[in-house]
Amino acid sequence: MSLKVYLIFCYFFQMSVGSNCTGNKRFRRSPSSILSSDSDIRFTRKKLTSQYRCGCCIIATFLLLLLLAAFAVYIGYTFFLPQYPDEQVFRATFRVIDGDAFTSELADPNTSQFKNRSRDYRERLNLLFRRSSVKHGYLGTEVLALDGTEDEDLIVHFNIHIDPSYVNIKAKDLEAILANEISVEESLFFRNLTIDGKSLEVLPSNVLPQVTSSTAPTTTFSVAITQKPPPPRKCHPLQLDYCQKLHYNVTTYPNILNHKSLKDVSDDVITFRELVDAECYRHAYEFVCQVLQPSCRKGQEEDEIVLPCRSFCKDFLAGCGNRLVGKIKELLDCNRFPEYGDQGMCLPKPGCVDELKSRALSPRICDGVVDCQDLSDERTCTYCPPNQLHCGIGRVCIPKSGRCDGRVDCPDGSDERACLSLSPSVASTKKAETVTPHLARYSSEGFVVFNDRGEIGKLCTENINQSLPANQTVAVLHSIASSLCRSLTYHDVLSVSVETDIENDVSYVKMKDPTASEISFVRTQCPSKQVLKVSCSELDCGVQSTHGPTGLDTLSKMAAHGDWPWHVTLFKEDVHICDGTLISPEWIATTTSCFQGQPKAEWTARFGSIRLSSSTPWEQERRIVGMVKSPVEGSTIALVKLDQPVTLSDFVKPICLPKRGMVTNPDANQCNTLGWARNREQVQRVQVKVAEMEKCENISISTVNSLCTETIHGQNDCNEEEFAGSPMMCQDSTEGKWTLIGITNWRIACSKKGTERPRMYDKIASNVDWIRESITSSET
Repeated sequence: MSLKVYLIFCYFFQMSVGSNCTGNKRFRRSPSSILSSDSDIRFTRKKLTSQYRCGCCIIATFLLLLLLAAFAVYIGYTFFLPQYPDEQVFRATFRVIDGDAFTSELADPNTSQFKNRSRDYRERLNLLFRRSSVKHGYLGTEVLALDGTEDEDLIVHFNIHIDPSYVNIKAKDLEAILANEISVEESLFFRNLTIDGKSLEVLPSNVLPQVTSSTAPTTTFSVAITQKPPPPRKCHPLQLDYCQKLHYNVTTYPNILNHKSLKDVSDDVITFRELVDAECYRHAYEFVCQVLQPSCRKGQEEDEIVLPCRSFCKDFLAGCGNRLVGKIKELLDCNRFPEYGDQGMCLPKPGCVDELKSRALSPRICDGVVDCQDLSDERTCTYCPPNQLHCGIGRVCIPKSGRCDGRVDCPDGSDERACLSLSPSVASTKKAETVTPHLARYSSEGFVVFNDRGEIGKLCTENINQSLPANQTVAVLHSIASSLCRSLTYHDVLSVSVETDIENDVSYVKMKDPTASEISFVRTQCPSKQVLKVSCSELDCGVQSTHGPTGLDTLSKMAAHGDWPWHVTLFKEDVHICDGTLISPEWIATTTSCFQGQPKAEWTARFGSIRLSSSTPWEQERRIVGMVKSPVEGSTIALVKLDQPVTLSDFVKPICLPKRGMVTNPDANQCNTLGWARNREQVQRVQVKVAEMEKCENISISTVNSLCTETIHGQNDCNEEEFAGSPMMCQDSTEGKWTLIGITNWRIACSKKGTERPRMYDKIASNVDWIRESITSSET
């Protein structure tokens, strides 16, 4: 009986635990088995052993700990995490007393006039605060209203948004930033505007400015206090001992740091000496002294200050900017410094040739391509004797007396072009240093100025008035003006007038025979001082001034200066990212893919450059202050606006836009795009032609706005890389003008067959109406 009980116990123990009973037979049962007895089927399930129970406890404990941790995090975030302060909003207002006026259309925020004007003030304020001491916490500005009395002063109401997490600011600090910029004699951000400093007010958003609206029945305005104009600027002997090593010995006050005397300079000189001693920049001494004791030169009405060039300032700040205190760094805004090609000129960075050598760029010295702003890399060569004028293109120099002597000496014929030009005065023409024979600045109106063997003067009309009848005099003067405008690449003449010259010590020429088919001039006295003044219409687009009947006949593979005057390089935080094309003095056409991500990055546009690591006397830079995307379906074209118009010259001028209804000829072979040489960093042209869309569709996805092309020379033309925004441009065989046909949306470089990106461009023709409307609306 006891044996039977033992066997039954073993059986149930095996069923529950799965172990074997002791005995002669060892067998294993499935943890879950099916037993058949009297046709009844019963299921037996595995029970939890101590091992399984232990695992479940561990898992339950882990889940409980996770729950407690989540609860702790919630409590911490809810009750113990420090609360970030809310965005600060300041309400501000000021009154413009000159340069702008209120009209009834500006009272309605829905009008296009209000939108354009408010956008202009918003961009000005954004530029100011993004380059001030509050730039890290500055979120933006919104113009709330434009107020005033019809055709009188304009009152601007706006909000300033600040993130207090990054900067601790008060209303009086923002007011001080605005007041400091308004008080500057030549404001960078409020150019051409005069703002009443007494009307400026900045308050927290919960306190409204006390300015009465023009729509109220009792309109009151504070009376603008006319400040006494500062005395004329004068040159003084350079007396600061620390800066006696400069190459000039006269200076002027106030300088750009608002030092009004030698004592003010002496109080701050220790701060700048520490920068020089720290050796944070190779030419720190020269820059510091040129800022503290700027050069000065004699002028007609008052003496003129000569500052370091803008590029010199940028190099200095790149090395020493993080060592400057906030106030001085704000005053040393490089955009307040002139460019080398500006009318007032500036002092370039010294040692350009030595720097080229230190960067292993010695082959660029004396290679016929200008790499220094002062042309020092080409002026010290065996082919260029001292005191001669470099042609700017090629390895040729000429004596200054060879300018306009009737014989072409320069490769592009620049020494015999623009012998007659337009200028506000002879003094302004002489003030700008002549570095090459090219026109460094186009003037659409002014007095007719001649250049004869390096001597400058005006055209006297006295003999024409005396020798010809009145109706014939008008015809002759108009013919001269029309020929002059066309030679300067303007469309036509707008106005012609004879005025009395008020300048002194001016040389004159007269027409030898006004009725002759060829006009010739001879020197003359001009007792009556009757001179010719001309105004020309719009500048011709798509014209290469360095090419033509008296210039270069062909385009080389490697770009020379002046080959592509509309080509633009775009930089984000001083890094070359994209390219673009100048279509007007204030607008660039490029692609939207350049601006994906980092919307607050600082973008600049560089003009007149064919080598990224070099500089030229005609190079210009502008800040980008806005971007507009194309509304055309399938188009990725974007227009970017510059903070101020470029100065048009032989090396910087716009390309033409397609005429309405213009269709690219698939058989045309006068089309090019521009890329960058991989090793030499120089712009190169790539000849392209329109191809069947199937060739591009096999590689990439096209849109209705796409244009497929291929290179004329195939894979052999594979030494350059196009950046996004590069243009496709074609030349009109009849007029010789270049027209922008398309813009690429991505970088294009040679690669293995089957992995290359297609040469597709977004068509400009379908965007022409929108482009013209955008440009026109910004000018109103």
